[in-house]
Amino acid sequence: MLIAFDGPSAAGKGTLARGIAQHLGYHFLDTGALYRMVGLQMIRTQTDLNDATKIAAFARDLNVDDFENHELRSEVVGSAASKVAVIPEVRSALLKFQRDFAKRLPGAVLDGRDIGTVICPEADVKFYITASVSTRAARRFKELCGVGVDTTLEAVTDDIIARDTRDERLNLPARSSKDVIVIDNSELGVEEALAEVLGFVKAKTAKP
Repeated sequence: MLIAFDGPSAAGKGTLARGIAQHLGYHFLDTGALYRMVGLQMIRTQTDLNDATKIAAFARDLNVDDFENHELRSEVVGSAASKVAVIPEVRSALLKFQRDFAKRLPGAVLDGRDIGTVICPEADVKFYITASVSTRAARRFKELCGVGVDTTLEAVTDDIIARDTRDERLNLPARSSKDVIVIDNSELGVEEALAEVLGFVKAKTAKP
């Protein structure tokens, strides 16, 4: 079984996707981390953003150990990830990795921007998790402050708006998919949102 979670930055889709994966005993992949790993490598090597060939090579040679690197959650790496994600060669290089992961048994949960439309359009259940910009910025600001990042709410808000613009330019928002379940996570607590998502999963997979 394959479950797809899409949505904008800081909407809470990662928390929900990871929670559902743990509840069901499925494999979980934060696909955004793949782009963050590429962005981190670009920063480490001081590679110019215009060098698409070299950046795509980073995407084809990812080190899975970097998934646990705390640097991936930094705002600098997040911004770099958002920029490399618009490079077609990078998206193509990461496509096979994501699709292979989606085949893991007994099931997989993937979270990203275009899982239900591009990466795995055959997903059994597709969610689009959204929230207001102000809510997302507040959540992201709190997360960054919690790990000691020196930033401001205004800067975080501007970054989220910029990422949304880049996603729209790529036509990534997957909420228009006819079989997607849209959940506004602006006012929901984590447990409440998880219960709602799980309810939809059970309803979608219930035998007639």
